[in-house]
Order: sequence, then structure tokens, then C-alpha cells
Amino acid sequence: VCLVTYHIFFMLFIWSYWKTIFTLPMNPSKEFHLSYSDKESLEQEPRGESQQEVLRRAAKDLPIYTRTMSGAIRYCDRCHLVKPDRCHHCSVCDKCILKMDHHCPWVNNCVGFSNYKFFLLFLAYSLLYCLFIAATDLQYFIKFWTNGLPDTQAKFHIMFLFFAAAMFSVSLSSLFGYHCWLVSKNKSTLEVFRAPIFRHRTDKNGFSLGFSKNLRQVFGDEKKYWLLPVFSSLGDGCSFPTCLVNQDSEQ
Repeated sequence: VCLVTYHIFFMLFIWSYWKTIFTLPMNPSKEFHLSYSDKESLEQEPRGESQQEVLRRAAKDLPIYTRTMSGAIRYCDRCHLVKPDRCHHCSVCDKCILKMDHHCPWVNNCVGFSNYKFFLLFLAYSLLYCLFIAATDLQYFIKFWTNGLPDTQAKFHIMFLFFAAAMFSVSLSSLFGYHCWLVSKNKSTLEVFRAPIFRHRTDKNGFSLGFSKNLRQVFGDEKKYWLLPVFSSLGDGCSFPTCLVNQDSEQ
């Protein structure tokens, strides 16, 4: 029973870790890129209101409701595109990433719209994996301290295994708990540090739709896929429903 349970956790952990690493972050679609004429107009105009007029004209038909701190259209001068809501430019990948959460060195990849579910499952299954190892090793760890084990080199392996699993469990539980809170509030790590600014005001809970709908935004409507590292998130990553009402007739 222990061997079967161990390998179930291990395979789910490896599967979700693999998907987190090798799923390419999604970039804004072509409609958000400036046309050649708009690029030329933007380069010719001096910085300021005249450039904003060019960007407003380019973004008039795009589903964009967030702004910069100054109320300007969010534009990436490296990718030459109007940024969709919740999109940010990653300095490591040198690309704009849809619903970017953070760049994770542990997976050597950006965590965003395309792989955020996989990242959450990776944290969950790695935590379960470590807890299971610590729990099954505990009785032998206690025997180690009470001199109940034979005097062989295996006793040091048992001690090392328990400490490694326990320490990873502590760090993973805090990180997993934090991201569970983010999912419940429909926030990204970047949005916690800088709340999204909408056309009329800043609203740190602007994308929160309630716990159930927030959960479905990441895991999807099909519950049978929730625990599997297969993509099931709702939407296209370029536009998101908000909780703002009677604020903007276009929304």
C-alpha cells in the first residue's frame, strides 16, 4: 500500500513539474501588436499626450480596462504592443507574459496564464510527496533516537531523509498556502504588490468574482480535470471578467 501510494504521488509530482517547466508562457495575440503605421506614428510623435493619442486609437477596439499609475495606456516599448490586462513584461524571458505571476528559477520558466494551474499542482503534489515520506519515515526516525535501529549506515540515511522531507514540507506548505490565498482572491503575485489600476480607480479586488468563480478561473468548469496537470483554465488570457459594476459602460 505504501509503495503504491508513494508512486502515485511521485508520478503526479513529476507530471505537474514537467508541465510547469515545458509549457511555454502565452504571449499577447497579434491584435495587441501595433501595426507598422502605428509604430511609425508613435516613433515620430514626441513623448506625452500625442503618443497617448496614437495608443488610444490603436487600443480603442481592444478589451483593455487597466491603466498605468498616470492613467495612460499600458504599452511595452520592447515588444511594441499594447499590454492586455494583467500582462507584464518579464525581464528574464524578455517577453510580455499573459497574466504573469512571477518568473520562477526553480522551474526556469515564467509562471503565467498558460501554466499557473500546473504550478499550483506541482506545489500541491510535491508537498504531499514530502509529507508522505516524512510520515512513513517517522517511526524509524524515532527508533533512531531511542537506539532501536541496528547499528548500520542505513540509520543515517533514515535521519537525513526525515530532515530533508520535513524541511521541504515546511517551506512548500507556506508557499502553497500563499498561492491558494491568491487563487481564492483571483490575484497574481505582481497584483499583490501593485494593485491593478482601472479607468476610474485603483481596485485591489477588481478581478475577484467570489471564491467559487475565482477557483474556476484557474481550474476550469470540469471538475474531473482539477487534479490532473492538463490545461483547463477559463478564458484566453487576454481579457478577464471583473467585479466592477456601474463604473464603465463599455465593461
